[in-house]
Amino acid sequence: MEINPREKARERSEAREERMTSRGLRGKVALVAGATRGAGRGIAEQLGAAGATVYVTGRTTRSERSEMNRPETIEETAALVDKAGGRGIAVQVDHLVPDQVHALVTRIKGEQDGLHVLVNDIWGVTTMEWNKSVWESSLDIGLRTLRLGVDTHAITSHFAIPLLIKTPGGLVVEVTDGTSEYNATNYRVSFFYDLAKASVSRMAFALAHELQPYGATAVSLTPGWLRSEFMLNEFGVSEANWHQATTRVPHFAISESPAFIGRAVTALAQDPNVSRWNGKSLSSGQLAKIYGFTDIDGSKPDAWRYIVEVQDAGKPADVTGYR
Repeated sequence: MEINPREKARERSEAREERMTSRGLRGKVALVAGATRGAGRGIAEQLGAAGATVYVTGRTTRSERSEMNRPETIEETAALVDKAGGRGIAVQVDHLVPDQVHALVTRIKGEQDGLHVLVNDIWGVTTMEWNKSVWESSLDIGLRTLRLGVDTHAITSHFAIPLLIKTPGGLVVEVTDGTSEYNATNYRVSFFYDLAKASVSRMAFALAHELQPYGATAVSLTPGWLRSEFMLNEFGVSEANWHQATTRVPHFAISESPAFIGRAVTALAQDPNVSRWNGKSLSSGQLAKIYGFTDIDGSKPDAWRYIVEVQDAGKPADVTGYR
């Protein structure tokens, strides 16, 4: 029986991913801060697929939910890391509480030889006021957004980086929304959201200067339109039938699974020349072209080029040449 060309392409893609992830990070230790769901979960799972030991943190456990009131737990994420081939260790941490973050890093130091990868993916915002100026916004909601989206990253870096720089070649990934180039010229829906996401990118820039003398690298990294658990729920679809959502939101056709940004982080973590990216703002679609990884369907969605050239340009949804 003749094999469908699409199936052949998928098989080639799977073989390439297997070569990339197989044991490439065995013996390495990663901390994915904010790994309960979404990009953080995807990153943790893919680091596990490469053989890493991954500490996954968040506020929601089997016995307690955060203010987001979502069902995903850090234990589930740790189990996915194990299933992928790594070792997942779930630790409940509120990254706004310095003592909890300090205790986390002390534990990692006591249990492991060091820390090689730090991923700051903390967000946890439950309420957003879209398209509101700073004076129209609720100050409590706005400042909470900054606390969750900015302070958490700074607190975690403060405690974790001293352990990371003990071993040359460490990598810090600041996960944000939008490349620095895009965010520099586009208003991101509200004063507080705009400020939070731009701040995270600037953190990577500042950390790059501070880490360089220690042989470590810092980057900011953005996914495209992410098919997170929350987004799939909002559209009433699953990962298996997500294409159905394009009848309501046509540009969702460019969306990507959390595994895609996970594979981007894994590629960076395995790159012996990762320092070339120090201080840079990167996207999953951009790195897919360079490192050759794909999304789980074998495609390489280049969302930020698509957003500029198709979505923002007011053109009909068409992902030809962008996946």
